[in-house]
Amino acid sequence: MTHDSTAVQLASSSSNATASGGWWRDAVIYQVYVRSFADSDGDGIGDLRGVRSHLPHLARLGVDAVWLTPFYVSPQADGGYDVADYRAVDPLFGDLSDADELVRAAHALGLRVIVDVVPNHTSEQHPWFRAALAGEPGARERYHFRPGRGPDGAEPPNDWESIFGGPAWTRVPDGAWYLHLFAPEQPDLDWDHPEVAAEFASVLRFWLDLGIDGFRIDVAHGMVKAPGLPDIGRGAQATLIGTEPLPFFDQDGVHEIHRSWRRLLDSYGGARIGVAEAWAPTSERLALYVRSDELHQAFNFRFLNCPWDPAAMRTVIDESLAATTAVGAPTTWVLSNHDVVRHVTRYGGGARGLARARAAALLMLALPGSAYLYQGEELGLPEVADLPDRVRQDPAFRRGRRQPWDTDGPAGSGPRPEGPAEPEGQDGLRDGCRVPLPWDGAEPPYGFGPAGSWLPQPAGWGGLSVAAQTGDPHSTLELYRAALELRRAMPGLGAPEAGTGAGADASAEAPYGPYACGMRWQTAPEGVLLFTRPGFACTLNSRPDPVELPAPGRPVLSSAPVETDGRTVRLPPDSCTWWSL
Repeated sequence: MTHDSTAVQLASSSSNATASGGWWRDAVIYQVYVRSFADSDGDGIGDLRGVRSHLPHLARLGVDAVWLTPFYVSPQADGGYDVADYRAVDPLFGDLSDADELVRAAHALGLRVIVDVVPNHTSEQHPWFRAALAGEPGARERYHFRPGRGPDGAEPPNDWESIFGGPAWTRVPDGAWYLHLFAPEQPDLDWDHPEVAAEFASVLRFWLDLGIDGFRIDVAHGMVKAPGLPDIGRGAQATLIGTEPLPFFDQDGVHEIHRSWRRLLDSYGGARIGVAEAWAPTSERLALYVRSDELHQAFNFRFLNCPWDPAAMRTVIDESLAATTAVGAPTTWVLSNHDVVRHVTRYGGGARGLARARAAALLMLALPGSAYLYQGEELGLPEVADLPDRVRQDPAFRRGRRQPWDTDGPAGSGPRPEGPAEPEGQDGLRDGCRVPLPWDGAEPPYGFGPAGSWLPQPAGWGGLSVAAQTGDPHSTLELYRAALELRRAMPGLGAPEAGTGAGADASAEAPYGPYACGMRWQTAPEGVLLFTRPGFACTLNSRPDPVELPAPGRPVLSSAPVETDGRTVRLPPDSCTWWSL
């Protein structure tokens, strides 16, 4: 069978977790990268009206909420994550009335709206930073300005490196240095200054009053730095993020900020939420962000980074569930986002990569907790790996690799030296996952907008468009639609608490049981994962060849055709199947 033969007549209109303490606990949240979703005015850049016009696609897909990447006033040095005005919409994307109408339209379709907030840094064009450069008394105290080291203060204050490559410090004309963990156009705020906390509380209230349902907190682990800004003592620091303690990330002081934000969110009706983009060295450290008095969710990047290996997957699943269960929070699962190579390509690309991506999606959606989808993954889009250098806009690309057309480096750094550069920080290739979506038609821009697109779309994407896949029972889009419908319908899926009580004991094989979600690992052949939840089973065959085993139940959805006589089943290679028990 394939997913097209599944008779899904069980769907309900509400999330399984609604009755158990919060809509977010099992929500499927769809990330919209606004620049690349849909263009309404023909300038080649996606905008809020474009998003609003395609909200019915998301409602039909079956997601619960939409997360919008930044649409605030910004010089766009880092795709809008350099904010100059947190309370205004950049003209590229529309105006404040467009934001208001989008929220109202989403709510009318039963979709909640989450927006990005960027509290670790501002744009260099933010009024505060402009005042700091102008020498306004006290203005520099809102940022991390420090004198340099060495003769005449010509060396940076410490050895910290930018995530985008190069030093994390830039010198201004009067000789002082300012900290920027990302691009020089993104100076880091000093959260020890009381005006910073007051300003962001005001920003949150502004958008909550507009009706948004929550915030995805960019660099939620970075707002507090270790006292004294100590040296790290080694290079390639970007490779250490999420693996080792660092003095600029995951400091204990961030938790008091998140507690204050939780109190603010709880003061509004309608269950508004905070979601942490946080990197931590262990699952236990990450779970601290979702304690009962802090944020509601934190992204599980360990699952995203997990290779196509069943033992590694099981370890990450077990450790993630154990850590969040210990603090009474749901786990989140994510496979792709706007900062990483799309998982079709990460899993090998081509037919094999797509097969594994489809299987991984079903595995993710079967796990207890909340899932995040990145725009285009429901279409099976691969990474666009052959973008010409001249069209790339990722700031890490030029910062980490000198290009022949670049004569100057980041602001204030002077001319670049000649010769090849060693890659530093991030690889600078994030543009490949941000190529605008194909909606319909056989040629670019595939219905993205009235004209072209800010990044070129590949030839051949017409067959991957929403229009081309709609109604095709073998398509990835219809697989996602069927999975999300079943996820709402089957009592044992979605809600982290499903199956609490009888039958929820962990199997002897599970090192972290029992799980309140009722999930139990079962014995399976090598290369196969098999777990059950109340009334449900999931099998993942990660091997490149078919595997035969006793049928766990009645197959209801599969990422590839399965053969079963009711007693045994032949699982296809690189596939995932859902079973009703």
